[in-house]
Amino acid sequence: MDAGLFTANNVWMMVCTALVFFMHLGFSFLEIGLTRQKNTVNILFKNVFIICVGLLIYYIGGFNLMYPGFEDGDAGFLKFAGFGIAAPENGMTPEYADGGYTWWTDFLFQGMFAATAATIVSGAVAERVKLGGFMIFTIIYVGLVYPIVGSWQWGSGFLSSLAFGEAEGFYDFAGSTLVHSVGGWGALIAIYLLGARIGKFGEDGKPKAIPGHNLPLAAAGVLILWLGWFGFNGGSVLSADPALTSLVLVTTSLAAASGGVSAFLTSFFAYKNFDLTMFLNGILGGLVGITAGADQMSPNEAVIIGLIAGVVIVAGVALIDKLKLDDPVGAVAVHLICGIWGTLAVGIFGNMAGFDQFLVQLAGVGAAATFCSLSAFIILFTIKKISGLRVSEQEELEGLDIHEHGMDAYADFRMNQH
Repeated sequence: MDAGLFTANNVWMMVCTALVFFMHLGFSFLEIGLTRQKNTVNILFKNVFIICVGLLIYYIGGFNLMYPGFEDGDAGFLKFAGFGIAAPENGMTPEYADGGYTWWTDFLFQGMFAATAATIVSGAVAERVKLGGFMIFTIIYVGLVYPIVGSWQWGSGFLSSLAFGEAEGFYDFAGSTLVHSVGGWGALIAIYLLGARIGKFGEDGKPKAIPGHNLPLAAAGVLILWLGWFGFNGGSVLSADPALTSLVLVTTSLAAASGGVSAFLTSFFAYKNFDLTMFLNGILGGLVGITAGADQMSPNEAVIIGLIAGVVIVAGVALIDKLKLDDPVGAVAVHLICGIWGTLAVGIFGNMAGFDQFLVQLAGVGAAATFCSLSAFIILFTIKKISGLRVSEQEELEGLDIHEHGMDAYADFRMNQH
């Protein structure tokens, strides 16, 4: 391969790595904005912990668990290539990954993805989870569950060769299932085991709004996430191919825009107000929805996927409330439900549309659902029994910042409470 093209590919991948890293600031802002002021430090601590520990865990074993080098005759379910990372002899040359990028860039780009699964859970369990229990969950979920599921498809495991009729292989371009639904299933199990925040449901069982303390931060978080998604999806092309990369960025943006518009309109017709939080989550729902097939869709199809994702967001949030589950940031509706929708959309729209492909996509969703739900339940239930998952009532009412961290995010916050 031409050295200039190799360099361009690798530089683009490194830029995308930086954009995906930047998404963690977006997640932090979104979670802070949609929750109460007294828990701000706690949320920031969790998100910084996820980045640092997630990257180290991925280095220690996650990368080689996700890309174990399945061979003919392997079941394609579980294999481990060893601890640590050491580049092959051709690791810095154009021979690696068919000339797309170097071994080191590959590791770092995939490492940025790995932490996202736990970040999704962080928002869902905000304001009442014990920090120690969450940290243990993060280590196990990012270290084992995420890379195992990823290996099934991106590591050439059994999903990548799953055939039915004319369909050959499950398809998830950038992770509607392999990243977002993996986090979404963990979030769903976590909020079920944790229970709702104090005051979320009244004596009549009806959900009560617990307003976030800073919607400007939440809006900034979503716009940062949208920007970061250019790296999330654009980098998943795994080269600087101008035609495919530009198409992916177009479909990503159109799905985000139509998801936001669809969500705020659906919310307006249902509740007779222009809800900013629904608008913001609609954008994220459109982004999650297009992620599985961003390289397969036409602009028109991207808009349709986003429009449906916006409706799914409003219905999903209502469903979570109806089930008396408490998700402060809408993570389950955004990442799990829209992740499922986006994965199935590959079988409905785009180059791979067809009933056979739809069934393969459905099977992939089912496999991830089963493994992630069972794994999350075992991890969280064990933590709950041994050390407890939830803080005390007093700690929850007074805020996790002062009890877990001994500090406030805003210096005059507690002074102004008295």
